[in-house]
Parts: sequence; C-alpha cells; structure tokens
Amino acid sequence: MFVLHIALQGCLRGHGVAYGITADTGGHIRYLLDLVAASSQDRDVARIVVATRLFRGPLGADYAVPEERVSDKVTVVRLAGASDEYRTKEEMHAEVADYARNLVAWIAAQDRPPDLIHAHYADAAAVASLVKDRLGIPFVFTAHSLGRVKAAVTGACPSCPDLARRIATEEAALARADLVIASSRDEAEVQYAHYGAYEPGHIRVLPPGSDLARFAAARRNPRVEATIDRFLDDPGKPVLLALARPVARKNLAALVRAYGESPALQVRANLVLVAGTREDIDTLDGDMAATMRDLLVLIDRYDLYGRVAYPKTHRPEDVPAIYAQARIRGGLFVNPALNEPFGLTLLEASAAGLPLVATDSGGPNDIVELCGNGLLVDPRDPGAIASACLTILTDPALYARCVAGGARAAAAYDWDRHAARYHTLLRALLTPEPPLPTPRQLLVCDIDNTLVGCEAALGIFRRWRSRQAELAFGVATGRSFHSAMAVLEQQASPRPQVMITSVGSEIYHLDANGVTYTADVPWRQRIASDWDRAAIHARCAAIAGLTPQGPLEQRALKLSFFGDAATARRVRDALDRAGLPACVIHSHDRYLDVLPAGASKGTAVDHVRALYGLPERAVFVAGDSGNDVEMLRVRVQAIIVANYSDELASNAALRHSYVARASHARGIIEGVGHFRRMGADAR
Repeated sequence: MFVLHIALQGCLRGHGVAYGITADTGGHIRYLLDLVAASSQDRDVARIVVATRLFRGPLGADYAVPEERVSDKVTVVRLAGASDEYRTKEEMHAEVADYARNLVAWIAAQDRPPDLIHAHYADAAAVASLVKDRLGIPFVFTAHSLGRVKAAVTGACPSCPDLARRIATEEAALARADLVIASSRDEAEVQYAHYGAYEPGHIRVLPPGSDLARFAAARRNPRVEATIDRFLDDPGKPVLLALARPVARKNLAALVRAYGESPALQVRANLVLVAGTREDIDTLDGDMAATMRDLLVLIDRYDLYGRVAYPKTHRPEDVPAIYAQARIRGGLFVNPALNEPFGLTLLEASAAGLPLVATDSGGPNDIVELCGNGLLVDPRDPGAIASACLTILTDPALYARCVAGGARAAAAYDWDRHAARYHTLLRALLTPEPPLPTPRQLLVCDIDNTLVGCEAALGIFRRWRSRQAELAFGVATGRSFHSAMAVLEQQASPRPQVMITSVGSEIYHLDANGVTYTADVPWRQRIASDWDRAAIHARCAAIAGLTPQGPLEQRALKLSFFGDAATARRVRDALDRAGLPACVIHSHDRYLDVLPAGASKGTAVDHVRALYGLPERAVFVAGDSGNDVEMLRVRVQAIIVANYSDELASNAALRHSYVARASHARGIIEGVGHFRRMGADAR
C-alpha cells in the first residue's frame, strides 16, 4: 500500500520540528509524523510520502529542499504552489490550485500512483479533491481543528472572509472525503455536527497515540530547571504547568486570571507558562505576539512576579524534563483551551505522573473519562479553573488517584493500536467486501456483555458469522454510533449491516463501500414528530435523585441520566402528568434514558425488519440487560445470554425468550441454533 499524506500548513520537516516557530506549526505536525512512523512499521505499507509546501525565507533553508528522506519507507516531498514564501493558514487557499497541479504532475512521474491520499486540514483536502477528480484516488480527511468551532469558542465572526472561506472549504472536504478521521467523540459528535455536510456514519474516531514511554521515564534536567527557576522566589513549591503555543484559542490568559484572582492558589503553587519559543515578541507570527503581550499585562496587573515563570525558549527534547520538574514538586498540568480537538500534551503530562485540570470542550472529555486522571472545567470560568487546581493539590487521595489514572494512558493511547485500526479502514476502502445478498434472516444483538465481553466467544462468533451467507447482522446498543463503532473495531467484531444506537433513537445502514454508514432519516423523522425535548428536559431537571449523564451522552432524540428504579418511576409519572409523550428505559439500576415515545430498540428492530422485507420469524434478537427488554419483549425469537443482569430471565414479559446456557457471543450462537431447530421441526 502506498499512502500519500498532504499537509500544507506550518514548517514541516522529518526531524527536529521547531514547534511554535509559527502559529501554524503545532500539534497537527506532531500527529502526522507520529502516525507516519507507526504506519511505516506495517509490512503491508510499502511507501509513505508526506507532501508539503516548498517555500524560502528566514524560517530556514530546510523548507526549500525538494525531497527529504526520513526512513526507508518515508519521504517528505516539497512542491511549489503559487508563491515561494511562507503562507499562514488564512492565506493557504491561494496555493491550492497551483499546488494541486504540481502534485498531479509529481504523481504522474512516479512508478505507480498512491493507493490513497490522507489530507490534513481543509486546504489539503481541497487539493486532494482536485487530485481525486483528475486521477480517481480516494482520500481520507483529518481536520485537526475546525473553523465553526473557532467561531463558537472565540466569538469570531463566521461570515468574515477568512473564516467563511475556511468553513466553506471544510464543508466541501466533509462532502467529498471517502472517510473522515476524528480524534475524539466530541469532535465526531459535537464539532462536526455544526456542518451541513455532517454525516456521522462517515466519521471514525481513532484516538491518536503518543510516544509516552519517554515521558513516563522523564527525569529532571538542571539546565531546563534553571530556565524556569530563575523566575521564581520559591521554586520548590508545586507547579501549575501549562505548555501551549501562545494563541488566543489556547486561552492561557484565563489560567493567569485564575491564578491571579486566587490568593490561596498563589500560596500553594507557582505558575509555569511554557508558551512556545520566541526571540523577540515583535517577531512572533499571527496572533502570538498579541497573546504574549496580554499574558505579560495580566502578570503585571496581578503583580505575580516571583510566582510566574514564562521562559522564552525550550527544545522539543526538553519537554519530558519540564514535566518531570513539575512532578517532582508535586504539581499538576493545566490545559485551559477554549477547545482542544484532542490534547497530546495531556497524555504526555499524565504519563509523566501529573494530574490534569483540563477544558471540558473537546478531546479531554474522552481522556479524563477513560483514564480518570484529572478534572474537567469550563475554560471560560477562571474561578472554576482555580477551584479544580486547589481541589487536586489539597486532596492527597485524589492526587494519587489521578496519578494512577495517568499510568493507564500509555495502554489506551498507543500509536501501534491506532495504526492497526487505521490500516484496516484503509484496506477496507480500497478492497470493499462484496455486498450482502438479499438477506433471508436478521440477527440484532446488544454489544456490551452480549456480543463483546469474552474475547474467546467473540472469536467463535466471528468464524460462525462468516458462514452465515443469508443472515444480515446488526447491533442495538445504548452507546452512540461512534462509541459503538470504536468498541466493535477495537474488538475486531464482524462489521454490522445495521447499527441501532442511542437506545434505538438512531439507526445507521452500511454503505456500498462496506466502511461508512448513512443515517436512517425516515426513522428519525418518524420518532421526532411528537418529541418536545426542551419541555421534557425541564420536567426531568425538577425531579430529585436524577443526575444528568455527561454532555456526550445527550443526543437530539435522547436524554440520559443516572437514577435508581424509584426515580425512574417518578420520571414516568411526571411526564405522564405533564402530557409529554416519552419512552423511559431504566437498566442496571443506574442508567435512565428518556426517548421519543415511538423509539426503543424494539421498534427500531421492527423498522429494519420492514425495510428488509422479512417476516417476524426471520428475526433473532439477543441481549443481557434492562435496556434490551423492549427489543426482547416484542420479538418471538428472543435470546437472553447466560450472563444476563436486571433479572431478565424472571421478567414476565420475556417468558417466550430462550435463556442460553452459554454466555456472551456463544449464547447468541446457541440461541440462533435453538430457534432454527424449532423452525425446522415446525416445518
């Protein structure tokens, strides 16, 4: 496989990237180089080329070198555009047409064309789209950051020419890309949802990895310590460490305000701002100069001299030692960005042993939820930032739990794991599976603790499924589409033809390419007709004992809470009294979902059955818990796997179900076999 990456922004080279040298030389380059390094380890990947811009000028001679060999498989190729000067991302649109022509010519000169293009940022996707038009090469798109999100978090005007052009380019990228890769659920489910071309099933969440071993092994460095300690009156105190480019979106000013307005925090800790690399503030690129001046003004306003360090320069190889210094002094890492698409520095700091205080907008939601390594805050609330920092610093047990959670980051965010899933998707795009013949039967099963939960059972199911030529396979889950797909792909599950997600409130069908999915719009329109989300939310907010689940669990057609069985009864009664039609589903004595009245796993399965034109006796369903009751209750051929919960086997409404002796996916196979034998006997 020959993969061509296009990355036009920033100062890109194969080694020794000067991060922060311009406003556009940041995390996306680190992401790209790490991805390429991991991809090159795959034996099926024969060649990787990173195509970037060739430019000349004071930033360095390296960027005018046409070809840079990085390794046996990896080359950086620099091609000219319309200009030979450095271009900021706001100016990059002027390079697209000329660059695309030069890239097509370069491809034509190769022994063989790339199998697939991966575009990084929207202008690169515009180039990839032109190449696709000329040469038919499919492309994958990674946005890294989005214009509409920038407008939302910074208050910038989305109709201003630069931003409007960027947003339009992103819309076109979403519409033309064969697959979109996101780093987090927030990016896939919230950020992209602001776009007209948004199609959830065309996006995959693949969390980036990170070279965390060198951060876990980070040691102090006297030279690095000296560059920080010279600012501080009492350098031995704990450190609040922030490491980010000085751009407005990173919101470092809010952290300075939080620190400056909290005498308790100033007594407890020093503040260290590692804000890029600069020789002279006046020479900084983009909005970095203005941001640095704002930080210096705030430090002066709050008279924080001797308590705040803001070193001018650092080398990439210094970063582990910066984290180690903060760890040794009992500090923590703070990311107050208005929005953080992912947050590689969070993983690095966490692996180095630092608890986190991070923005609740973007990727940190996934990281903190998965690893339990810190606290999330509203980045616009300096008081909340200060309070979270003090909470961790003054609670030794919480501090220790956050440190322990950080140790899980290396296993959760691994580039080799990322590359394996990434290559599986690329291969599937290039060689799609033949379409399923018209199915004669349909199997729909829950995911957690039914399909997955036992690796050996899933392996047996995988082999069994490959022999079921006329059986359509689907899943029905409380998870969102992206959460469900991540689990299925991580577990190497057979790919479902249909995905019923968010407890039946959403349905997605597999596209002809065998990789992407398309939402079932008629189903959404049908169940939304009498759904008054705002009124139901207001009514639920007034019910004692009902706690909302996280923002990512709330959907347009689903409200999710934590509550016990008694609380679930109060919710049903309150909505009935208010005349608000809704379906209330309670499971595991903890999870409570409120859906449109016509939505459930059961009604969703019946909708799919009708689409496939199958009789009732041709459908099998399998589950293990309370949120499967609606699906099991209305299907004749219902299977309860042996590891069930919520007393399913004794539920009077499920007496017709087959209770398997085997657990997890083995129980599914057993149940299907049971009903098939019954059908054969009846004939």
